[in-house]
Amino acid sequence: MRHDKAALLLDLARRLAGSAEGLTLDEMAEGLGVGRRTAERMRDAVWAVFPQMEAVEDPPTKRFRIPSGLDSLFQAPTADEMVALRTAADSLKVSGGTARAEALYSLERKLLAAMRAQARRRLAPDMEALVQAETIAVHAGARPMEDAAVLSAIRTAITGLTALRFKYDGGSKPGREREVTPFGVMFGRSNYLVAGEGKSPEPRTWRLDKIRDVEVMPWHAAPPEGFSLQAFADQSFGIYQGAVEDVVLHITPEGAEDALRWRFHANQSVEKQADGSVIVAFRASGMLELAWHLFTWQDKVRVVSPPALKTMLVQELEKALAAHRA
Repeated sequence: MRHDKAALLLDLARRLAGSAEGLTLDEMAEGLGVGRRTAERMRDAVWAVFPQMEAVEDPPTKRFRIPSGLDSLFQAPTADEMVALRTAADSLKVSGGTARAEALYSLERKLLAAMRAQARRRLAPDMEALVQAETIAVHAGARPMEDAAVLSAIRTAITGLTALRFKYDGGSKPGREREVTPFGVMFGRSNYLVAGEGKSPEPRTWRLDKIRDVEVMPWHAAPPEGFSLQAFADQSFGIYQGAVEDVVLHITPEGAEDALRWRFHANQSVEKQADGSVIVAFRASGMLELAWHLFTWQDKVRVVSPPALKTMLVQELEKALAAHRA
């Protein structure tokens, strides 16, 4: 019986969406083979699902129709989807991604503006409840800054396959003018433009917050054939690039549970040992950033290889100890 009712409701929705002039209650009842009272209840049930349904005056009665068709059932955003969009925007904002956050806020405004008033009113209470019940936990660390004009210029050059010129307040000669071929942008604890300079095909990284006076040049400049930004990013533990090393870490049984849930690297392998410990292995560059991260594991991690990482970790710890003991 429940299945039959659902089928009747779907049939009614299709009829209301397929009629340009709309249907009266009597026409609904006759088309579905039900009584007028039942047709009225079914109309209200369909109206709850399709708040954009219209009542058109046709004295002495009214006609009802769904002007946007049934596609609106699948296109109208839900409260969960709208709150997820808001949360993503808020997360970017608190982490310093102001330009990307504003793009998401703008998208949210456009979605709400495109919805009918009745649909917005239905979503509002659930959205408000979820927004109040969810928040972003802000962690200590670098706060990347974004300049909307810089990011826009970089994206224009990337999509147009053209060169970029800017002044860079970093490196050995701060303020020097650079002309590069943009390959892409990496977002993280700091945001970086990945680009090649001059005739060299080797990608280099440039911090976005140190780029100023950026210009999109009119001449063609494209990344090397087959270049993958994701593959480039995956080479390093963090942002800093360097020699690629085979890293093997031994996590003690006390830290094993955390290690099994943790991602050290995109291409890692994790093996649980008989004594409850865990071996994590991956290939990456960026040993200094990895050493800094391993501080947070305290005595729960041992560096098996490479020896250079173990040496670097000890040296960084000794620097910290010397500074605090002094």
